[in-house]
Amino acid sequence: MTTSGPEVNFKSLIKRPACFLAYGFGAGLAPKAPGTFGTLVALPIYWLIQDWSLTAYLALVLTMSIAGIWLCQRAADWLKQDDPSGIVWDEIVGYLVAMTFAPSGWQWMLLGFILFRFFDILKPWPVSLADKKVHGGLGVMLDDIIAGVYTLLLIFIATNAFSV
Repeated sequence: MTTSGPEVNFKSLIKRPACFLAYGFGAGLAPKAPGTFGTLVALPIYWLIQDWSLTAYLALVLTMSIAGIWLCQRAADWLKQDDPSGIVWDEIVGYLVAMTFAPSGWQWMLLGFILFRFFDILKPWPVSLADKKVHGGLGVMLDDIIAGVYTLLLIFIATNAFSV
């Protein structure tokens, strides 16, 4: 699925709520580094939910992950592309996965942002495997969720190493 799709702009996204969400409320329209802009959208979301109970936090992230499979597939179908760079819902969810056990504070939010972008861009194994072998909405979501797990593990190690 690589044929030319429709013109994507804010007006066309607003008419398609699933695509508007998949595009991170419009952040995916950024002409350069849409994934970074999509991850920036996750920062205020995380800031609002960082003090939720673990159960509530995980329930939201799981719901967003499952919804993301459908949202990303709908947007990819509309665009007639497998994994358009403007779809950034996966970055939002991946960052929230990354921050699951992070302590509160802007320093941890920044560290999570940097590490998550690092793993999402570099795509070490198995992130790269998921990116290449898993297709559709699940494929769009899975590589970012795995990048989020890598980040989660490093933040967990850092918090234990520094007794935070």
